[in-house]
Amino acid sequence: MRRFVESALRRTDVEVSSASADASFRSYWRVAGDGASADATATAVVMDAPPDKEDLGAWLEIDARLRDGGLHAPEILAVDRDQGFVLMEDLGTRTYLPELSTQSVDALYADALDALLRMQTSVDVAGLPDYSRQRLVEEMQLMPAWFLERHLGHALSGTQHDIIESAFTALANAAQEQPRAFVHRDFHSRNLLVIERRGTPADSGLLVNPGIVDFQDAVVGPLTYDLVSLLRDCYIEWDAERVAGWVDAYRIRLQATHLLGREVGETQMTRWFDLMGLQRHLKVLGIFCRLWYRDGKARYLDDLALVWRYTIGVARRYPETGELADLLEHALGDSDIRTPRESAAG
Repeated sequence: MRRFVESALRRTDVEVSSASADASFRSYWRVAGDGASADATATAVVMDAPPDKEDLGAWLEIDARLRDGGLHAPEILAVDRDQGFVLMEDLGTRTYLPELSTQSVDALYADALDALLRMQTSVDVAGLPDYSRQRLVEEMQLMPAWFLERHLGHALSGTQHDIIESAFTALANAAQEQPRAFVHRDFHSRNLLVIERRGTPADSGLLVNPGIVDFQDAVVGPLTYDLVSLLRDCYIEWDAERVAGWVDAYRIRLQATHLLGREVGETQMTRWFDLMGLQRHLKVLGIFCRLWYRDGKARYLDDLALVWRYTIGVARRYPETGELADLLEHALGDSDIRTPRESAAG
């Protein structure tokens, strides 16, 4: 990695230190030293994406699509595809999550919703994978496999399998009813950054804030998916009235762009938003458990409680998912959802 950086920057006086890792096999390294980027006072970041485990091509392609659409994805400085290295603009360390408060959220989400609207109206989606019915259902199936059976130790009966299948069908149907657009798939507070440097010319057409990362899994899919990722974030919760206001205001903006028909009222939009969120949160219950039992990443278990509240709250609100809520609450019982049933992964 150091040789790659030194060759790209044509310097030897650089320092490389760990910046972060994510839920995948990618890791990120901050490069410091004179000449670390086009701005001599700034740093750069190296992404290490092992070629046998990560698709670097998809990451680079989506980055280019976002930047071409006027979004602030990282500028690419150098690439070594064989080794899986990318040297890129450093978007800093100010992720949304620690910056969010009741005082700051409206301004930060205003930027994020501006970016989301631009993603859905300006980013080229030609050739992107389809967020198909099969894919939506396969994602939800992570929940019974990793959350119910592995995490809770709950063996499903044939009747319970039928309840789950019926709910999954209803959720896939609701997702398929929606207009389609670019979907980031992880548009939330850990993947959005407050950009401190504002050197971009005002006429460049680039939305400086927020910085956007972790976009490599983008697809074409339901219009509310990224909206619910942001507003019912798995890592931070807002009161229901505030969320409803944001959703309806965004509905009106979507209608102004003609992405959403004028016939779609608040009730229909809320239903789509709720059921899309339930699909996502069922998936996440499975993913967070898999990250522990398969990958040994325990920190996501602490986030299960919020995802559970979202899941049960919405599932109880709609008749087609009420029996699923009963099943889930029975399986959990009085247990602490954050407590792993196994002492080690594997």
